[in-house]
Amino acid sequence: MTSPLLSRPGAVPADAPDEAVAAHYGDPFREQRTLHEGSGAVDLSHRPVLRVTGADRLSWLHALTSQHLEKLPPGQASEALVLSPNGHVEHMLYLVDDGEATWMHVEPGTAGTLVGWLDSMRFWSKVEVEDVSTSYAVVWEPTLQPSEQHVSRVWHGAMPGRDVFLPREELSSYIGEPAGLWAYDALRVAAGRPRLGFESDHRTIPHEVGWLATAVHLQKGCYRGQETVARVHNLGKPPRRLVQLHLDGSDSALPGHGDPVELDGRAIGFVTTAVRHYELGPIALALIKRSTPEDAPLLAGGVPAAQQSLSLAAG
Repeated sequence: MTSPLLSRPGAVPADAPDEAVAAHYGDPFREQRTLHEGSGAVDLSHRPVLRVTGADRLSWLHALTSQHLEKLPPGQASEALVLSPNGHVEHMLYLVDDGEATWMHVEPGTAGTLVGWLDSMRFWSKVEVEDVSTSYAVVWEPTLQPSEQHVSRVWHGAMPGRDVFLPREELSSYIGEPAGLWAYDALRVAAGRPRLGFESDHRTIPHEVGWLATAVHLQKGCYRGQETVARVHNLGKPPRRLVQLHLDGSDSALPGHGDPVELDGRAIGFVTTAVRHYELGPIALALIKRSTPEDAPLLAGGVPAAQQSLSLAAG
């Protein structure tokens, strides 16, 4: 569903899979500064919204995901992963419970597969899973105050702010000063916050991109993929790590998603997201081999780059 905010003056659609919302509204750097100063809002209405109801919803989600959700208090933000049997990340859930239902938003294009799998795992549990994306939308704001009007998910970790789940018909009136995805991604890359499908691929395990710290509970019971999580955690040797790259600003072009990161002419990883930050200049996130020396000069899509470790990236 195309966002109504794309009809605002200066709005430019983002690239796939985000083309239903704006990349920017004419001044990306000003939009970054607005968010950095704690104002403005980002239209994330292209992200599917799922709602799980029923008396067993939290214990059921607890059993299926990597997170401890069984006693999640109302209003407390959480993140959870659905893993493959081999421990690879399949879905990332950004969720909150309001005391009557669990709300979550997920990546564009993933809702159908996720809902189908969740429905197949209901068995005798008293739960109902509903895709409510046609009725509800998500907006991100750089504030730590819960919304008084709508269900909101306030996050205090990297890139603190709140996700607001609001009726879709209120989207245009709710966002007074919009900032586009370019501004949002600039803050996200600067904070080292990964996104499924960008900082991950079909082989990604939680330890590589920092999700072990935010979306995995290491003391909970069995769930699909737990064996891999426990083994790699105990050994402390994930095969790859997420890093931040500071790019040579003399090149006018940014490397693209998937461009190789090279050391001495040899590919050791790939660029995940590259942005122009209003203070830091051109920066990127990249997933590279764990053994890569931290002071090694790299090429990212042909652009000279220096790496910086991220505190959330294991290994």
